[in-house]
Amino acid sequence: MGEASVKTLETRTDVSSPTVTESQDRPAPSERALLSRLRAPRRPRIWFEVLLIAVSYWTYSLIRNAVPEQKAAALANADWIWRTERTLGIAVEESVNHAVNSVTWLIVGMNYYYATLHFVMTIGVLVWIYRFHPGRYAATRLVLFATTGVALVGYYFYPLAPPRLMNGQNFVDTVLVHHTWGSMASGNLKHMSNQYAAMPSMHIGWSLWCGLTIFAVASAPWARILGLLYPTATLIVIVATANHFWLDAVGGMLCLAFGYAVSRTWYGSLPHRLPRRPEETGRHPVAAAVLGIPALNRFRR
Repeated sequence: MGEASVKTLETRTDVSSPTVTESQDRPAPSERALLSRLRAPRRPRIWFEVLLIAVSYWTYSLIRNAVPEQKAAALANADWIWRTERTLGIAVEESVNHAVNSVTWLIVGMNYYYATLHFVMTIGVLVWIYRFHPGRYAATRLVLFATTGVALVGYYFYPLAPPRLMNGQNFVDTVLVHHTWGSMASGNLKHMSNQYAAMPSMHIGWSLWCGLTIFAVASAPWARILGLLYPTATLIVIVATANHFWLDAVGGMLCLAFGYAVSRTWYGSLPHRLPRRPEETGRHPVAAAVLGIPALNRFRR
């Protein structure tokens, strides 16, 4: 009986299963620490930001203008948009276009607004956030970049002619009529830009990004009000100059919503809720790797 008991115990000892711990299913501490550092808001570097913005805009322009100019499809889509808006009772673009065009000083001012303020305001808001809210800068910039990136998908899969290029309609191309400069969509510069990339409207996407950023971050009431008025004025301008339909503006808003979703997913919060000043987190892991600095070694222990 004693021998049987000993054998039974030995048998149980030999067939015991290996221990499984929960840590095997979790990322290694080094990986979690590295990911946390990559996602942490940090103080931006001016040289890197200038280079990044320049390269990004050059890439955006290159891709946007490389999208095939599918004229037949773009005009067909414009006709469908126009019919849809008439069905919905919001097809007032032609009336607005003619009404504003009858006031020369106003439409000329809108032409220059359309050609210049799009860039001036966007860069100005980036510089402002960089200078006074560095902890929120990276997240705010990511919203802009993600918005612009998804817009390129729209340009590729949904070519759309602006109202001024439609056949059989009476829209006025205000740049051609009033001989104003600056628009790469009309006149001598039209061959440098894709004429059929009107959906979504990045004039709306970018201006609404500016307006919401100012409204969420600025402390002065007058600045917050002006922030909201800017995209409103831009909406009137893009319609009055016959460069976009109302629904193009909706497309720009949806792209911006996507941009905010991407930024919130990465940083875990909306940009304006992040700390105004970032904590000192040392050199960025990516920069350390590029420069050959062993800053990541401590994460591998």
